[in-house]
Amino acid sequence: MNEDVLLFFAGHMCCLPLYERLEEQILSEIEDVRIRVQKSQISFYNKHMFACVSLSRPRKKKNCPEDHIVVTLGLEHRLESPRIDIATEPYPQRWTHHILISSPDEIDGELMGWIKEAADYARRK
Repeated sequence: MNEDVLLFFAGHMCCLPLYERLEEQILSEIEDVRIRVQKSQISFYNKHMFACVSLSRPRKKKNCPEDHIVVTLGLEHRLESPRIDIATEPYPQRWTHHILISSPDEIDGELMGWIKEAADYARRK
């Protein structure tokens, strides 16, 4: 594990296994991925950033599990799913989606399908 990733999760080590599983899935299913650890997020890039992980809270605290990560991804269309906590269109045909993940089981085929679609979209830009 990268030392920067460990520092990112300092104080939130219980969330690290979720991130590790997601990173493993992304690296095994998507080619030419670069990872950049920043103060507030860990970003996944190919030609451009296609997804990131943060520890933000997209829900009110009382509705938000204590241990979670938030996966953010960009697509050219809005996803319609109860799994999407927030979807915004900051630019025409550029939708940003925030998905709260609190269980390893939530890192599934549906989520990875969206992340792969986001990676394809970023590659085409």
